[in-house]
Amino acid sequence: MKPIKRRLLTPGPTMVPERVLEALSRPTLYHRSPEFKEIFLETRELLSKVMRTSGEVLILTSSGTGAMEAAVSNLFQPGDSAVVIVGGKFGQRWEELCRTYGINPIVINVEWGKAVKVEEVERALKENPDVKGVLVQICETSTGTVYDVKSMGELLKDYAETLLIADGITAYGVYDIPTDDWGIDVAITGSQKALMTPPGLAVITLNEKAVERLKPRNYYFDLSKEIKQQRKGQTAYTTATNLVVALNEALKMILEEGIENVAERHRVLAEATREGVKALGLELLSESPANGVTAVKCPEGIDGQEVVRIAREKYGITIAGGQEHLKGKIFRLSHMGYVDQFDILTGLEVTEFALRELGYGGFEFGSSVKRAMEVFFENR
Repeated sequence: MKPIKRRLLTPGPTMVPERVLEALSRPTLYHRSPEFKEIFLETRELLSKVMRTSGEVLILTSSGTGAMEAAVSNLFQPGDSAVVIVGGKFGQRWEELCRTYGINPIVINVEWGKAVKVEEVERALKENPDVKGVLVQICETSTGTVYDVKSMGELLKDYAETLLIADGITAYGVYDIPTDDWGIDVAITGSQKALMTPPGLAVITLNEKAVERLKPRNYYFDLSKEIKQQRKGQTAYTTATNLVVALNEALKMILEEGIENVAERHRVLAEATREGVKALGLELLSESPANGVTAVKCPEGIDGQEVVRIAREKYGITIAGGQEHLKGKIFRLSHMGYVDQFDILTGLEVTEFALRELGYGGFEFGSSVKRAMEVFFENR
């Protein structure tokens, strides 16, 4: 039966609510107009509330990687050293950015699917007293693993010259993260994940300590220039005005639901997904599973890329495969953003169809859905 509906259960882009789509479709505003200035300033304030920070909040027209590059190119100088946590594809990206800008990455390699221990970070800092920053993911999206960034922030209170720079691209809007209280000096996120907006905008926050460190080495991502302009409701260059309007609406939806309620919804969705796949006899990749995305190990003889293909082509559900050496070995189910229990139940049902079609028979039809329903009922 050919699907007539499509669902996007990838860890970015994610599904976009009707309210946000309607906002996106409004007539384009001139980016220097009073009308847009008002919306832009309000959007910065809404982001401050969602990300729980009193620092500078900058909206960049780029993917999340653009904000990562902005952090590296503005806050470090050639020859500086930074501790880099590499436990997946996006930790690798921090390392690559450091090398691109002449920064010495002191790499803490973590087995993909495991979480870095704070003691490892502490040891690296003690062995390298000249370190200028710690670069980490709050959630390593490629493995569905969440790191204990709160404890890292506590640790770095004893290292006044070291910035904690956290990629929260699949964490903000999933968890209730008090950026300032956790000691995160620089936080990064993107529009296309749990913020429920199409791709195209990145967000970077900087506290006073980080602002004082700014020495731009990048023309487009000159954060000093952006701070000056964005405080006035402008951007240094033309921004994606329709996306800003859409993000404004999405942030209002998050705040209307309540940050704590949003975090609890994601916790329950994640638990139901994890319990559902376990009911199929499958294992999770991560030992510290995130609430935004679940990475599932494929049974022996099953190609994860085929699971992804069948789910998309035959059943209208787009999920994600593995990256790098995990390609074909895992598949990933997202439960972040504009997702409810019925999306998860459908995603699990389709996972069963795809696995059975590929020859995996280690379960009874409906077992994942039944277990997920139990979780939802227990948390009603």
